[in-house]
Amino acid sequence: MLSPVLFILGAFFIGGILLAFLQSLGYFPIIGLEKFTLIYYKEVITSPDFMAALGHSFYICVVSTLISTVIGVYLAYYIAGLSHKNKGIDFLYKIPIAVPHIVAALMIVFMVSQGGIIARLVMKMGFISEPNQFPSLIYSKNAIGIILIYIWKEVPFITLMVYTVMANIQKNLGEVALTLGASKRQVFYHVILPLSTPAIMSASVIVFAYSFGAFEIPYLLGATYPRTLPVWAYLNYISPDLTNRPIAMVISMIITVLAIIMVWLYTASLKKLVRYKL
Repeated sequence: MLSPVLFILGAFFIGGILLAFLQSLGYFPIIGLEKFTLIYYKEVITSPDFMAALGHSFYICVVSTLISTVIGVYLAYYIAGLSHKNKGIDFLYKIPIAVPHIVAALMIVFMVSQGGIIARLVMKMGFISEPNQFPSLIYSKNAIGIILIYIWKEVPFITLMVYTVMANIQKNLGEVALTLGASKRQVFYHVILPLSTPAIMSASVIVFAYSFGAFEIPYLLGATYPRTLPVWAYLNYISPDLTNRPIAMVISMIITVLAIIMVWLYTASLKKLVRYKL
């Protein structure tokens, strides 16, 4: 029953990638570009902006994913270890999942900007004399505001994916290990965490790939320079100069290839992990 829908979605997806690939090779007949060339790939890769954007993108994704994974795993373990399901905790940690990224961006601006709530509270407490003395957390190269949003959004997702696995392990093998004399710390690090690794890796790869390809939060809260790869691609795409369109497609293809490589590395490492455990 889903075949017609999947066919249409697949056609649009593959067609979009194919069109982007052709334009990245300089084939854009609308503006008179009809010869295939790699000059746009060379222009992007040799540009100093490329390495800056690539490094900035990886910095944001790696930091936010690592912090989100650590917090999400421990939160999932805490919830799984509760003797009775706490509806309040279950409701609270799922709230960020339902909040759109744009709304989250506005919340961060109101909270951590130099004119935000936290800056004013710190000023009233006497730590600073003026709001502009508060550290710049948004529109800056450190991208702390962007990372905070990703953490706030990603922690519940990772928790949700890992919690079910940990709950089953805790209920079965965890209780057996405790009965045999293992401490809770030993149960977590030697039983629950190793067996939950596939779920943790799956969740981490998903949030990493998403944050690597997302542009709205870096576009709204990011610094003027360096920009992330998706923002750089978007700005070239909306440029009034249509000759920048192939450059945008080159950047998009690079993002796509990097995402495919990440999925392949995840799949390969997961297979090795499963073989090792067997």
